[in-house]
Amino acid sequence: MKVVYCIAGTYNSGGMERVLVNKANYLTEQGCEVIIITTDQKNREPFFALSPQIRCYDLDINYAENNDKGFVDKVLHYPFKQRKHKKSLTNLLNVLQADIVISMFCNDVSFITKIKDGSKKILEIHFSKFKRMQYGRKGMWKLADWWRSKMDEKTVKKFDRFVVLTHEDKGYWGNLLNIEVIENAKNEWGNHTAALENKNVIAIGRYDYQKGFDRLIKAWRLVYDRFPDWKLKIIGDGELRNELETLVVNSHLDDVVELKKKTSDILSEYLESSLLVMSSRYEGLPMVLLEAMSVGLPMVSFDCKCGPRDVMMNGENGFLVPEGNIPALAEKITQLIEDPNLRKKMGRRAKINSERFSESVIMDKWIKLFNNLLGEK
Repeated sequence: MKVVYCIAGTYNSGGMERVLVNKANYLTEQGCEVIIITTDQKNREPFFALSPQIRCYDLDINYAENNDKGFVDKVLHYPFKQRKHKKSLTNLLNVLQADIVISMFCNDVSFITKIKDGSKKILEIHFSKFKRMQYGRKGMWKLADWWRSKMDEKTVKKFDRFVVLTHEDKGYWGNLLNIEVIENAKNEWGNHTAALENKNVIAIGRYDYQKGFDRLIKAWRLVYDRFPDWKLKIIGDGELRNELETLVVNSHLDDVVELKKKTSDILSEYLESSLLVMSSRYEGLPMVLLEAMSVGLPMVSFDCKCGPRDVMMNGENGFLVPEGNIPALAEKITQLIEDPNLRKKMGRRAKINSERFSESVIMDKWIKLFNNLLGEK
């Protein structure tokens, strides 16, 4: 079986890139021929290690060049990049003659189903249906986000299968005949288990609006008043780093809150922590929750759309708090800090529950989907 993935790039350390690399490596081990096609790689190495058997092609479209442009400039330049992208991808797919081609909901999504290379086309989404509307943008950008969300509803119907990450999100898309739920798989790290005795709390993600670390820092100000000897480590990077650093200093938390750059040895960071907090405004299916569970970390998370509700069992392996309620987030963090027995009980439960997301369980769903589609040819 020849499987092609289409994504902007593999150089980022994000959850989507990590999930793609894990899947591609697994399928290669099972004897599949896996190819990854990017648009914005620019000769950068993949952040996560890819099997040497996986072929990679970059189309040199570079959509990211438009990121800093204004609304009018983006509208004017985007069609030119789309035409180049469609032509280049069509030519390459016709040469590759893949069985399965998967779009990661990137810039190919509007035209890839029109490419008649004989492959079955799958669309997989790594965020929720409401992602665009949750940017909170104003003016013309708000109108553009609304219009693109409406177009998404039409686009997803054109694929042979549309794969979402959670049952919650599936319900928001309506009664689609081609929709299917396949969760992300956890990392297979062996039998590592956090001791939950260090006075460290961890949060992980890109420093952007989505991850809501501004809200977490405000919550930690409340936690600090009761437990000044506990530390918060926020691991990541991104455009809001300076703003978050300023917020930490202005909140007089610079001795206990560390903004630490992303690392490829994230396992060690989990094992040195006693609790994971997720403050996101929206998600898909958060890899950080799956990773925390796999090493027995209890979790506290906002009940945002979508993902936490599918992973966490409130009061069993962690706490879900009402979306945006910063005092409630601080209260549940405090509860787990002051009660080590509860912390360890929830951690044990989290590790047991993580088996629902084991690589073998999740990848069996993907291979079954591929075989079913090829049986329809």
